[in-house]
Amino acid sequence: MTTQTPSTTTPQAPSYPQQVTGMDILVRALGMVGIDTMYGLVGIPVTELAYIAQGRGIRFISFRHEQQAGMAAATHGYVTGKPGVLLTVSSLGFLNGLTATANATVNCYPMIQISGSSVREPIDLLQGTYEGLDQLSIAKPLVKAAYRVNKPEDIPTAVVRAYRAAISGRPGGVYLDVTTPCLGAIMNAEDAEKLFYSPVDLCPAMPPAPGAIERAVALLASAKKPAIVIGKGAAYARVEEQLKTLVDKTGIPYYPMSMAKGVLPDNGPLSAISCRSTIMAEADVVILAGARLNWLLSRGHGKWSQNTKFIQLDISPEEIDCNRPIAAPVVGDLASSLEALTEGIARAGMNMDPTWVPGLQKESEAKNAKFKGRLADNSSAMPMNHWTALGAIKPVLESNPDVILVNEGANTLDDTRDSIDMSLPRHRIDCATWAIMGMGMGSAIGAAVATGKSVVAIEGDSAFGFSGMDFSTICRFKLPVTVVIFNNGGIYNGIGVNMGTDGDPAPTTLDVRARYDKLGDAFGAATYYVTTPQELTDALTKAIASKAPALIDVQLGADSGKESGHIGYLNPTPLENITV
Repeated sequence: MTTQTPSTTTPQAPSYPQQVTGMDILVRALGMVGIDTMYGLVGIPVTELAYIAQGRGIRFISFRHEQQAGMAAATHGYVTGKPGVLLTVSSLGFLNGLTATANATVNCYPMIQISGSSVREPIDLLQGTYEGLDQLSIAKPLVKAAYRVNKPEDIPTAVVRAYRAAISGRPGGVYLDVTTPCLGAIMNAEDAEKLFYSPVDLCPAMPPAPGAIERAVALLASAKKPAIVIGKGAAYARVEEQLKTLVDKTGIPYYPMSMAKGVLPDNGPLSAISCRSTIMAEADVVILAGARLNWLLSRGHGKWSQNTKFIQLDISPEEIDCNRPIAAPVVGDLASSLEALTEGIARAGMNMDPTWVPGLQKESEAKNAKFKGRLADNSSAMPMNHWTALGAIKPVLESNPDVILVNEGANTLDDTRDSIDMSLPRHRIDCATWAIMGMGMGSAIGAAVATGKSVVAIEGDSAFGFSGMDFSTICRFKLPVTVVIFNNGGIYNGIGVNMGTDGDPAPTTLDVRARYDKLGDAFGAATYYVTTPQELTDALTKAIASKAPALIDVQLGADSGKESGHIGYLNPTPLENITV
């Protein structure tokens, strides 16, 4: 009989492969396409995703409201040319953010909204699940592209497709729906690693057809009174050098749209910014460079001469003939189109009326002098009105040209646009094509985060109310943003009259005595309450120099401003004509 000796070898613990979740894969995929910043507001089911993003070096800017986070992401896309990314929770958080994504699509800003969504089966059967909303179906008609991801294996492909859709062709907003099971799914890290790759040529150039250039050159060469209308598409496309070359070689005057101010200097010798009506009435050939004949240009009608012929440079063939017949459509990316057009017209030569440019310059000189007088004449008006305040702001901003100006409101928007000259591209951001109010704080944050530059947001008191709580975000992230609030106590102005007998405020009345500077105090910002032009000049100068959060409450008279600013004609019935 033999006796066995007990083994002294310790059993080896089983070895398990390292594992990752769908959230890990999503963050890696975003980094794969170069995303380094996300904007959003977290909660179920995306809170952990935001933490993972921070841990992997993606900056996460957290907001009080998803709409403002979306406006920041859209602005980030506009000023950088790379999609801004918005992260939202499901259901109403998704809907809040979708406003900004739809606005980005209309305005051609590259943006990706990523939302967590609930489990599909109870949504499809309408069984009342947590935040059960068919988000993809809602988003599809409002955005450039929309995708749903159900499996973690598909996440990198989905991210690349979303990125390409956001920036290629005419840029826009893209919605990426990631289900809760996908976010929480587990994969072996070794298998997940095989999913990642380096995408090639995410935004290829799209040169125009040679025949289109030849047609445009022939038309331009025949022009006696040509003009260039510069749209924000040119600002986004970064074609300021190509436009400068075209203008320098041809001597054609230019008119910038609101967000194209600064693509070429507003005060340049060939700037016709004060001659909009004359260009509409007299120009025989107009180059639309990244501009659309939408309502902002009277859809090509209104004061436009019916004899005007258009050369439209646009990335989207669907935009051609949208409102007026386009004599020479040039479909392609703006850089390629402008370079080809410049080369062609240099060979063909121009035949411009020698009185055209001097006439516009003379008109500009007279109108600019008159406008300067308007600002000066109001310097002693008390309480201040919009022109008084802008007379104090104008020299400060124009002596700080690298400050990005964000602007919204009715009269505040219109009068600021008319008053402040811009000399650098992508330094003016406003409510753009849809004229949507409530973009102020989000756009100011997005511009500051994306560029690192100082930002001044000039806000009407009504417009500020849409987004004011996210001034706290400016303070929390210590951004170099100064918010200037023009308080005239109402929507348009503070003198609305209730036509009923209930004693309530009128629909357009807010509070002319409101002290918005106290909001700045609540979050630790430098604050100023100003009632005179000199106080405003001093406060703005100090705030910009501080490169820290600041809020300036500018007290205006309640009678400052008119209904709807410059577009009161769009109202079915002006307020003064309403009877009950």
